[in-house]
Amino acid sequence: MTGDSSNNSILLNSMKENSSVSCPVVSQHISIAVLLCLVLLLGLLLNIFSVWVFLRRMPKWKAGTILQFHLAISDAIICPLAPFIMVYFALGGNWAFGSLMCRVKIALLTTHFYGSILFLTLISVHRYVSVVYHSQDSCLKQKDFVKRLCAGVWLFVLIKGVVCFSLLDISTVGNHTVCLSIHQGENIEVYFAMNFVLLIPGFLVPFTISLFCYIRLARSLSSINICHQKGKQIKSKSQKMVAICLVIFGLCFLPMNVVRTMIVVVKKYFSSNCDLLLQVETAYYASWVLSSANCCLDPLIYCFSSENFTKAVRSSLRKIGARIQTPQEDCAETVSRENNTVAH
Repeated sequence: MTGDSSNNSILLNSMKENSSVSCPVVSQHISIAVLLCLVLLLGLLLNIFSVWVFLRRMPKWKAGTILQFHLAISDAIICPLAPFIMVYFALGGNWAFGSLMCRVKIALLTTHFYGSILFLTLISVHRYVSVVYHSQDSCLKQKDFVKRLCAGVWLFVLIKGVVCFSLLDISTVGNHTVCLSIHQGENIEVYFAMNFVLLIPGFLVPFTISLFCYIRLARSLSSINICHQKGKQIKSKSQKMVAICLVIFGLCFLPMNVVRTMIVVVKKYFSSNCDLLLQVETAYYASWVLSSANCCLDPLIYCFSSENFTKAVRSSLRKIGARIQTPQEDCAETVSRENNTVAH
């Protein structure tokens, strides 16, 4: 009896020791930091330029323009984090900017990520309504309603950001100070719960709505008469927009949500498997690079969905000396050269 009790005690102590194993913080390859910062800096330039075009070169806004403008703002707010993230990775995963900046970083990441998803979803729904129900009145075609809708989205994502700001902070793991890291063992329950709270309303529901709109829009486009120039333009513009939206959802948002779910599950149930944890952690940071790429891809939506935006961009580039020609202009120039050749 005494021997059995002693053996059980040793076994329990051994299980406790194994369950409390803390994997060391391993420095990620510097290429992840370099790629992430390059993507964010390019996104900053593109979105600042897009916001400037919306504000200064497009005096008349439609409902779709309002949604695109708010998407550009949502993309731009994350880009100033690039230097902080670069230093964090360069120091081997050591956060050197204090508690407040860590909380601000987490809040901005959350607000940007889910704000971009929701505004992209609204743009998809608006495009679907505009094409499929073009002859019918809809609240999504009314600017006042869309403004209130955008205000509601900002309120929703800012509440998410504030919650993350209040719940998460820096931690000391070994000789590292970490921020938003899976190595923060004391936060694993919070990370696990928050992941699924954010995943369902923040990604799965918007993605399902967007996918429904894309499928219905694709069916509607197949019946558009492309013999008329207007029908041809609508079909081409919508096809390009559907394609880029699917790329953004599939390339930028899906990997981050999948990998983040994997990493919280691994940390919660397989915390002693350090090799597996390191692999999913590396995949998680790689998904950061992909998710940040949406800042660079979203401006393509503005060009594909708004002819006025494209014209404003061309006009702005001409003012700074760049020559951007439309296919019609190229054709006209070719005809002019041929006529001059014949005349001579």
